[in-house]
Amino acid sequence: MEYRPRAIDRLITDHLTAMGGVLLEGPRGCGKTATGLHHARSSVRFDSSPDMVRLVDLDPMAVLAGDTPRLLDEWQLAPDIWNYARHEIDDRQTKGQFIFSGSASPPPDRARHSGAGRISRLRMRTMSLAERGASSEQVSLESLHRGQDRIVAHSELTYAALAEQAVRGGWPGLLDMPTTQAARFNASYVQDIARAENAMPAGVAHHPARMARLIGALARATSQSATLRTLAMDASGAEPCITAETTRTYMDSLTGIFCLEELPAWSVKLRSRSRLRTPSKIHLADPALAVAALGATPERLAHDPEFFGQVFESMVVHDLRAYAQANDGRLYHYRDNTGLEVDAIIEYSWREWAAIEVKLGHKEVELAERNLLRLRDERIDTEVVGQPTFLAVITGTEYGYTLPSGVHVIPLATLTV
Repeated sequence: MEYRPRAIDRLITDHLTAMGGVLLEGPRGCGKTATGLHHARSSVRFDSSPDMVRLVDLDPMAVLAGDTPRLLDEWQLAPDIWNYARHEIDDRQTKGQFIFSGSASPPPDRARHSGAGRISRLRMRTMSLAERGASSEQVSLESLHRGQDRIVAHSELTYAALAEQAVRGGWPGLLDMPTTQAARFNASYVQDIARAENAMPAGVAHHPARMARLIGALARATSQSATLRTLAMDASGAEPCITAETTRTYMDSLTGIFCLEELPAWSVKLRSRSRLRTPSKIHLADPALAVAALGATPERLAHDPEFFGQVFESMVVHDLRAYAQANDGRLYHYRDNTGLEVDAIIEYSWREWAAIEVKLGHKEVELAERNLLRLRDERIDTEVVGQPTFLAVITGTEYGYTLPSGVHVIPLATLTV
């Protein structure tokens, strides 16, 4: 199968020229192995045979021998290989030796070196709209960051087609699959998470039915800031209410297999007397998992604008994370005690940031514009953090343009790296 370029490719290349190794982390099925093989010159796959795992104990140097970069796929099945590879990086004194990939974090081990200074960690996600060929790619996030002051763009995705993309998700294996079959895959994926995969990171076996209910609660809270108590009550069902501590443990398990990626709040110097609100927002690894957990079809999703709005915001956050990461950007959200919220903040480096609002339709673009200008002009101490490199409203609509205020209106299906 021909390799489809990913937003993370350039970052992997850059890190391999600077570090002894790179660790690709992400949910099962997001394309880590294919991307690792694309950048590697040799490989060993620990999930292909139990003998490969045993060989790490018997002859680790044989496992590490081969043309470099050498891919060590699903390395968490043989976690001792990490320290052996780290020592080998030190001995060889050459960059770009190993690519690690894994869909779960191995149990903590004090004897395992952090890899600091030798191995860099990169988060890999499911495919964005641009990566799966569903974006016109007329608007580059990098160009906006570099100061592009005007945009003109057109999205070919209709409202109904956008709902289909939300249900389908960004798993590479689903690209040529009918939407109904993709929905079945996603439903099965959610069931698998609840039944089995959550045991490895936490080191304990969780109750599958409880985990399934928690995933449903997280799906309903997509793109929202929900307290542990609220999630616990929603996930309890007919049982006595599970505790907030148990809920956190279950969520940490989902984080450990990269199926939950919360969006933290932005910590920034304010010029006003407003106080920042710091709860994270809930996002599953792919918005399609939230849709699958609640059994929504494209038609049902399209006829539920409120929930579709939540899912659409998660789609935007998902894609922005991929595009921003390629330029060393990190994503946050903003909320203060006055009620001012901005859906996404991209922080690139010192005195470089951008603010983005998300609106599924066009009716709330004017309100979103006001929120962005209010954030810039009234809340943020720009003498400390600088002026934003751009302000934008990302929509599910057809046309992209720039408002007289300088705020860009960008259809999601026109964005790219």
